[in-house]
Amino acid sequence: MANVTVYTSNTCPHCVTAKEYLKEKNVEFVEKNVQTDAEARKELIKMGHMGVPVIVIDGEEIVGFDKARIDSLI
Repeated sequence: MANVTVYTSNTCPHCVTAKEYLKEKNVEFVEKNVQTDAEARKELIKMGHMGVPVIVIDGEEIVGFDKARIDSLI
């Protein structure tokens, strides 16, 4: 099973889509909300990203909801 983290915010429709897609695929993930979690926001900025969603699958970063890339990594 892949190690999956999803960086999200409260106002991001693509974040909702990404989380729903992962749930449909029965992929367990850790959600880190950058609006409510200062540490998550720091992690995201340190990775060089300012927008969400950012999905990290086994160390591979996916910016945005890229279904084909998600499928190739899970």
